[in-house]
Amino acid sequence: MPASPTQELVVSCRCGSVALKARAAPIVSAICYCKDCQRGSREIAALPDAAAIQDPDGGTAYVAYRKDRVTLVKGAALLKSYKIEATSATNRMVATCCNSAMLMSFDDGRHWVSMYRARFPEDAAPVQMRICTRSRTATDPLPSDVPSSPSYPFRFIVKLIAARIAMMFHS
Repeated sequence: MPASPTQELVVSCRCGSVALKARAAPIVSAICYCKDCQRGSREIAALPDAAAIQDPDGGTAYVAYRKDRVTLVKGAALLKSYKIEATSATNRMVATCCNSAMLMSFDDGRHWVSMYRARFPEDAAPVQMRICTRSRTATDPLPSDVPSSPSYPFRFIVKLIAARIAMMFHS
């Protein structure tokens, strides 16, 4: 069930020591197959006792929220940033207590955070699209349950722009 404009959802790491609160409906729920997401997910899964966050076909599922709608509830000292390259603007935030991937934030001022779908209850944010499928390495056919795009589809970009405009008007 999609979040209502007033809904709050608290997600936590596997052991419960780190928690984030997301308020209102997400911008988008997507599975990304870009090379960076594939590499970052593999590197996080290689941490001691970490759970896999990558789907069997190589995609990583995210739920994107406006930055102003995500709050750290507890465990700030337990979050560690991983970058796949030192110059990357992308911070893959992991709860060090149990090596749970929590979210991706960005150094370059992007107005959203991408929370790992693995932290959410199954019915919290249904996947709406698959993106960057041209980098997908699996050979089996993509499921046809949601739209797929070889790059960033127009619908995805429009959702991000609409969220930015809404932030400007504090709605």
